Amino acid sequence: MFDFITKPFGWLMMVLFEFTKNYGLAVILFALVVKVILLPFQMKSKRSMMRTSRLQPRMKELEKKHGANKQKYQEEVQKLYKEEHINPMSGCLWSLIPFPIIIALFSAIRQPLTIMMGIAQELIAEGGIIYNKIVELATANAPDKLAVLTNLKDSYIQIKQAQFISQPGNFEIFSQISDKLRQVDYNFLGMDLGAQPDWQFFWKTNWSDSSVWGPALLLFLLPIASGILSYFSSKVSMQMNPSAGGQQQSSNKTMLLMMPLISVFFAFSMPGAIGVYIIASTLFAMIQDIYLTKHYTKIMDAEDAVKNEQLRIKEAELEAKRLETERKKLENKTEVNPNTSKKKQQKIERQEQVEKAVEWEKKTEPAQNKEEDPSRSGSRRYARGRAYDPDRFSGSSEENPEEQSDDAPAQELASGVSDKEGQNDEETNESSITDEGDDSNVEID
Repeated sequence: MFDFITKPFGWLMMVLFEFTKNYGLAVILFALVVKVILLPFQMKSKRSMMRTSRLQPRMKELEKKHGANKQKYQEEVQKLYKEEHINPMSGCLWSLIPFPIIIALFSAIRQPLTIMMGIAQELIAEGGIIYNKIVELATANAPDKLAVLTNLKDSYIQIKQAQFISQPGNFEIFSQISDKLRQVDYNFLGMDLGAQPDWQFFWKTNWSDSSVWGPALLLFLLPIASGILSYFSSKVSMQMNPSAGGQQQSSNKTMLLMMPLISVFFAFSMPGAIGVYIIASTLFAMIQDIYLTKHYTKIMDAEDAVKNEQLRIKEAELEAKRLETERKKLENKTEVNPNTSKKKQQKIERQEQVEKAVEWEKKTEPAQNKEEDPSRSGSRRYARGRAYDPDRFSGSSEENPEEQSDDAPAQELASGVSDKEGQNDEETNESSITDEGDDSNVEID
């Protein structure tokens, strides 16, 4: 499943073993090469973590400023990260890379025949040529090891088979089966790096034979040494990169205890080669961390000096402007700053467009149409209304008072004549009614 990871690191492990001819040195060089490969990523992670640590005072100021408004605080923090070109997750991301590498190395150590040497699985499986040859030689020369060498359920069966193949006399026979096979000696400083440390060492060891308990004691001390070195490395890192306190400080204290325990657990759960790798990797990481911390401290101090100088110059300019303003106030020479807001500028632009339109109309309209529009007020068309008429409420009497005075006698005379005619008509009607009444009376008689 993880062949795309394990195969390259298995090949690297084999190359280093061919170069050193010592399995322990190959593991140490493997840790060094991995650190060199990951150095660019570690540099990026270290730089990001140090920049984030330097922002802690400013983040505390933002926290005090915004108080309970968590959303505004987060927005300001993200804005601060963007200004400083910091990705807060990058430090955590690159710190997870060593774990897949440990898994790949564990696979290469646990399966040296298939991962390191590239032997096909069919050859070492039950019924395969190499498997059958191991059974044949073990039955003839080491019958007590037959069960161990053929127990395919054992997680470390390939290590035991590789050790059996590498024994003098056996390797010449197996090398004829496959030219990929290599003679691997797992012994390093008196320890069997293919064996797993036993945490019950003190209760199970035969102390009468130093050749037995000596290597076993060294193997037992590997996980202990890895845990102690891991704790010391974390302690040095915390001292060189002090946190701002609070949650981060609590997290660092937790990691200070957890990382050594994880190292001890891995070293006791796997072959001794893993313990050697953890010790070497931790030592290289500590040296690398010390160097990168000093290197980036110098760079960031120089950057901070430049920023502080720019801030000082800016503050000096502001102070000079303030003093100049105070001087002008005393001399009554202050000037009103123009309103350069976006809203004000838009209003000015609209006014200019209206004035240009009015000017254009004046130029393009014919002469007879250039009479002033009574509805206009300044440059604003129809300010008084489209149907505005200044003479709407002015009568004819107000316009021609002399004509009204000249026509008054004629109008009075005409009204008098009409009144007389009305009276005559009424008298005529009354007389006619009286005559008719008299006639009716005559007829009755």
